Amino acid sequence: RGKLLTWNAGHCCGYAMKNKVDDVGFIGALIDKLVKEYPVDPRHIYATGMSNGGLMSHRLGVELSNRLAAIAPVVASVFGDESMPPKTVSALMINGLLDKHIPAEGGYSGGKFPDAWDGTPMEPVKAQAAFWARADHCAVDPERVNNAAYVLTRYRCPAGSDVEMYLIKDSGHAWPGGQRGNRMGDKPSTALKATEVIWTFFKSHTK
Repeated sequence: RGKLLTWNAGHCCGYAMKNKVDDVGFIGALIDKLVKEYPVDPRHIYATGMSNGGLMSHRLGVELSNRLAAIAPVVASVFGDESMPPKTVSALMINGLLDKHIPAEGGYSGGKFPDAWDGTPMEPVKAQAAFWARADHCAVDPERVNNAAYVLTRYRCPAGSDVEMYLIKDSGHAWPGGQRGNRMGDKPSTALKATEVIWTFFKSHTK
C-alpha cells in the first residue's frame, strides 16, 4: 500500500536548460496527480537523483520546498546562485572524491557531456551541504567523522531538519553500492550502499 512518493530526478537537466522546459512545474503537477489518485501521504514526498538528476534534486528542494520533506542528491553540486527556499528541507548528499565529472574542488565538469549545462562553474561539493545548512537554520560548524572509507559531515540543526554529507574516498562518478552505469562508467564504490543510506534518511523525515 503506497504511503509515500520518492521522485528520482534522473539525467534531465541539460535538455531542459537548452529547451526551457518547465521540469519543476511538471513534477509539481505530477505530485498533485499522484497524491490525488493514489494513497500517497503528502507528508512523505522525497527527491533523489544522480549527476544531472542530483542537480535537479537540489532545484526541486528549493522550488518545491513546501512539498518535499527531504532530498538526496548523489554526485551533484551547487553553483552558488541558488535562492534560499521558503521552507526547510532536510538534505543528504553523497559525493566521490575521485569524481572527475563533478570535481570535489568545484569548477567545470570533466565529463563526456560538457554541453549538459550552460558553462557556469560549480562550487566545491562541500558548498551544497553548507547551502542546506543555511536554509535549515543549522549551526555553522558541523561535526565531521573521518574514517578509512569516507568523511561524514553532520550539521547541528533545529528539530525536524537534518543536513548530512558523505564524501567517499574511493568513489568516482557512480552510485555507491550500485552497478556500473555502462561499460566505460566509473566502478561504484562499496564503501556504503547509497540506496539504503538514502532510504534510512528519507523515512525518518516528514513534512
